[in-house]
Amino acid sequence: MKKSVRNFALLLLIFISLASCGDLKREVEHNLNDLKKKAESLDSLVNKEVDKVLALDSLINLESDKVKKLDSLINKSSSKLDSISNEKIKSLEKLLN
Repeated sequence: MKKSVRNFALLLLIFISLASCGDLKREVEHNLNDLKKKAESLDSLVNKEVDKVLALDSLINLESDKVKKLDSLINKSSSKLDSISNEKIKSLEKLLN
């Protein structure tokens, strides 16, 4: 009789252990799924921010090109104005001499 009670208690303990392991497994799987969803969400957010940075970089490059063209135009205009003013100064010097 004692032996059958021990066997029953042992079987009951094994069953409870297996049942609790199953619950633990489900909880771990649930937590892993939550973690996976959060990682995917974070990845999506990072990708969006990287796209924004790339767009901003492209805009900066375009504006930089515009500034370079404007600088070149200013330099050409300045050079032309210097040339014209030098010619006028030379003409005035000839007239005064």
